[in-house]
Amino acid sequence: MKKNLVLGFLAVLIAVASCSFTNKSFENNDKDKLLLDIITYILEKGHYSPKDINDDFSVSVFEDFIDVLDPTKRYFMAEDIRDFEKYKFQIDDQIKNTDISFFNLVHERYIKRMDEVKILIKEILDEPFDYTMEESINSDYDNRPFTSSRSELKERWRKQLKFWTLNTFDSKLKDEIQKKEEDPKYVSRTISEVEAESRDVTRNTLEEFFEFVDNLERKDRFAQYINSIVDKFDPHTSYFAPEDKDYFDRQISGRFEGIGARLQPEPEGAKIVEIISGGPVWRGQLLEVGDEIIEVAQENETPVNIVGMPLDDAVKLIKGPKGTKVYLTVRKVDGTIEEVTVTRDIVELEEQYAKSAQIIKKDEKFGLIQLPGFYADFKDYASRNAASDVAKEIERLKEEGIEGLILDLRDNGGGSLRTAIDMAGLFIKDGPVVQVRASDNDKMVYEDKDERIQWDGPLVILVNEFSASASEILAGAMQDYKRAIIIGSEQTFGKGTVQTMYPLEQVVHVNEYGDLGAIKVTIQKFYRVNGESNQREGIKSDVVIPDRYRYIVLGEKGQANAMNWDKIKPANYKVWDGYIDFETTIEKSNKRIASNPQIKLIEENAKWLKEQQDEMSVPLNYDLYKSRDEESRAKSEYFKKLSEYDSKLTFESVKYEQGLFTQDSLLREKRERWHKNLAKDVYIEEAVNVLRDLKTSNIKNEKLAHVKG
Repeated sequence: MKKNLVLGFLAVLIAVASCSFTNKSFENNDKDKLLLDIITYILEKGHYSPKDINDDFSVSVFEDFIDVLDPTKRYFMAEDIRDFEKYKFQIDDQIKNTDISFFNLVHERYIKRMDEVKILIKEILDEPFDYTMEESINSDYDNRPFTSSRSELKERWRKQLKFWTLNTFDSKLKDEIQKKEEDPKYVSRTISEVEAESRDVTRNTLEEFFEFVDNLERKDRFAQYINSIVDKFDPHTSYFAPEDKDYFDRQISGRFEGIGARLQPEPEGAKIVEIISGGPVWRGQLLEVGDEIIEVAQENETPVNIVGMPLDDAVKLIKGPKGTKVYLTVRKVDGTIEEVTVTRDIVELEEQYAKSAQIIKKDEKFGLIQLPGFYADFKDYASRNAASDVAKEIERLKEEGIEGLILDLRDNGGGSLRTAIDMAGLFIKDGPVVQVRASDNDKMVYEDKDERIQWDGPLVILVNEFSASASEILAGAMQDYKRAIIIGSEQTFGKGTVQTMYPLEQVVHVNEYGDLGAIKVTIQKFYRVNGESNQREGIKSDVVIPDRYRYIVLGEKGQANAMNWDKIKPANYKVWDGYIDFETTIEKSNKRIASNPQIKLIEENAKWLKEQQDEMSVPLNYDLYKSRDEESRAKSEYFKKLSEYDSKLTFESVKYEQGLFTQDSLLREKRERWHKNLAKDVYIEEAVNVLRDLKTSNIKNEKLAHVKG
């Protein structure tokens, strides 16, 4: 499809822009102060909704920077916080005057407390832990105070170290039992010996942790301070130090090596918030969104505990060259702890591209297109993009004689806005697709102007909590036009903003410090054609099918400082008139869902996971710990029935792809695995039921799908 779109608007969700708006001269012989001056100026002039840098802002930065450095309150003490508080209402003034006194004080005290904690840890680990004592540890860090004495801090660390050692102690005891069962002559080690060895493991792990932390430079902490300021504007506005910018650039280009997962910091580790299609984690299927990484080990090296470690530092341990292995100790969503081995690799680009399958139910045939992302080659858009690939898959499915189409946008985090607009044009005659507003309230309406329709038959779009940005634009447009029925979670992610990247070297054209990094800034907001923002609220599904994350706060609503939802004037558009019984179809679907045993089991699983997430207290008595762990594992085993479901649907590749199998056995293997998983997918099953209802409705009212070029 041909569109009169300006790609230079960089209606991709991330773009590179020049700071042409600046006419300010930046002169400072201190690199840190220069960096602070540049970034605050860009935020003031370039952000969609600039913040007032006042006392409230100051308090927020104060609290967040301390929380970034010490989220579990195991380093700073109450007296430190009292010393810091003299700056609590002065940080706004310091920012305006490029004064970094607050940072200097906190950084120096942090280094001092780290050194003191090392001594405490040695004292604690020199003594055995008593696992017969009935005591517990509470992980509600937000609501506990900083310690007021060395003895109180030592007790806090004692419980934490005992907890970290407990899992190792349990594993080693189980190993002893297994060895005895395999060889009755084996002489088991005593409980005391196992306990001592477990403490040694914790000691070695923490030595690795502190060795890593000691190698960090002051500039690493200052970047964290800068981001404590930047984060106040919105969660998608971020500063990238030069090294981090290089990694970010590789991610955007699709050329990066690692495990293929995006993480966010949590007090007890690094939580997986997105799994990248085609990456090692995606291929291994051993990790899932919501899992928390708590330890990281390289091959033949001692694990490093990353609890309390800043996320940037943890990521440096996790990422690595292609082909190397990383060993992750993970707290699963259900609370159990496992060690997972991941072989680092590049993301398989082909798995990020659109792919299709035929769905056969008795004598009926439907089509499925799975789209992991809205990709495009921005240097040569016509060479390959998601919209043109989806159009090709539609044609291949039409040749197979499909009677309805499912577009699967689950876990699709977005990408190029232009491809979302072009893709919308595959399903509607013409009209507006999305509205975009800048900080000056200037509104742009992006339209499909090509009257050709690639598919005019029944259409269902699948979404979940991780369908974001461009996914939400497409799903929202199809919902507003009543062109498709949206099936999935209660709402999508809720990202309704556009970011652009400003390389700082383009602001300071001459400086003695070299590369200063870059800042990603929110500059615009998306709005649906009905005038509603996608921000925070996302797209509400027409048919809600619960998933295991239903009661866990995810998406934009769970992000600190997320921008608010709002509404503007609707665009001029005409609702699709192809379906007569649109509402009746939704009602029928809701009735099926209410009586579906598989969906009831999913709902039960979701409630249990929420209970596990809300549990803040963990027993440090070994018998109680073991009993609780056994209960969790038994419950996890019970919910494995979810993966044994059989929808009785048959999935086949289109003829074009079948022709490739003779020369590409790996492709055949990948598709067989995909089809096997699809057959277990109750969401696909219900989508097919909805298509059947829509097809029947259309036939009754002589609104058949037509093949159009």
